[in-house]
Amino acid sequence: MKVTISFTYRTPKGADTVLYSEEMRAPKALLLAEDMERTGRAKNIEFIDTNDTTWTLKELRKQLEEIKTEPHDVKIYFDGGFDLKTKNSGLGCAIYYEQNDKTFRIRRNALVEELESNNEAEYAALHLAVQEVEELGVHHMPITIVGDSQVVINQLKEDWPCYEKELANWANRIETKLEQLGLDVEYELVSRKKNREADQLASQALQEIIISSVKEIDR
Repeated sequence: MKVTISFTYRTPKGADTVLYSEEMRAPKALLLAEDMERTGRAKNIEFIDTNDTTWTLKELRKQLEEIKTEPHDVKIYFDGGFDLKTKNSGLGCAIYYEQNDKTFRIRRNALVEELESNNEAEYAALHLAVQEVEELGVHHMPITIVGDSQVVINQLKEDWPCYEKELANWANRIETKLEQLGLDVEYELVSRKKNREADQLASQALQEIIISSVKEIDR
């Protein structure tokens, strides 16, 4: 959850003005707002989320306490590979999330036969990841989707047009599911090196090494 802090700043001589912060994660915003409140110079502190909903300090504290028990701060890494010789595709995804003050990682891959290109495999890998997020019970919160596929990331961000029917169908499936779950998505394009875990999972799938695991980790 990301918010902007809105507050009235008042000087010791009584001059005041309304100020707004940059957008930031809600826990950081709450920490800063509580510190500003202690100075006695910040009044009428409110938080505005990405849906333009306004929260008071008390309301945001309660919301963050409730979120702790649910999967949150979700970050998806995805990758897909297509073997021209066998016509098989390897799909891989790694999903990181927080719950009850602990960090968890889901690693999942799959071998599929019905796809026709590397770009389609990339889309299918992301679709696999979104299905995992749905099973996890994540809904109505921000998530980050990370990949090294310029085609998938830029098309879903609507920076690039999508002319191929099969890719458009995958994009529609993904966007429909994200909308159904009420997820506020931030897309991040990275180098293949920074997407190594998902790439390895996709490669292992092509080698028929199938992985499905959930693990608590230190981050």
